[in-house]
Amino acid sequence: MLVEVELQVKEEIVRLVKAKFIRPARYVEWLSNIVPVKKKTGAIRICVNFRNLNLATPKDEYPMPMADLLVDGVAKHEILSFMDGHSDYNQIFIAEEDVHNTAFRCLGSIGTFEYVVMPFGLKNIGVTYQRAMNAIFHDMIGPNLEVYIDDVVIKSASGSSHLDDLRSPLRECSGIN
Repeated sequence: MLVEVELQVKEEIVRLVKAKFIRPARYVEWLSNIVPVKKKTGAIRICVNFRNLNLATPKDEYPMPMADLLVDGVAKHEILSFMDGHSDYNQIFIAEEDVHNTAFRCLGSIGTFEYVVMPFGLKNIGVTYQRAMNAIFHDMIGPNLEVYIDDVVIKSASGSSHLDDLRSPLRECSGIN
C-alpha cells in the first residue's frame, strides 16, 4: 500500500513540476510535510501541512466583502451569471524571496520541493486572492459585478444588456480589447 501511495505522490509531483507550480528546493528554512489524500477517483492529492508556517505568519487584515452586502448588491437585477475561478490561486506567483518558505518534503526519495505559485493551505491565501480580484475588476465592482474570492457574479438590470455586461469582465481576464 505504501509503495502504491508513493508512486501516486511521485506522479502528482511530476504533474505539478510540469505545470510549473512547484520546483525542486535546495536550501530550505521551513520544511512542511505532505498529507496524501485519496480523491473519489482513487487519485492522490497532495496536501501540504503549513500549520507551523501559518503560526509564524502575521494575519493580513485586508477587508473581505460582507456576504449580506453582496446579496443586497445583486438583489434587484433581472439576470445574473455566476463564474467560479479554475486553478485560481495557482495563477498568483509567490514573491521570489518567499518561495523557500513553501518547501515540503515527499515520501521516500522523491525529494523536497517548493511552490512558486500560491498553494492551498496558506494563512492569507483568501485575502491575497481577494486583493488581486479587486485590483483586476476595480472599476466594474458594484455597477455590473460582485466578487468574493474566486466567485464572480455578473449582474444586469435587464436581459438585453447582459451580453454587454458579460463581455467587459471577460475581456479584462483574457487581455482582449
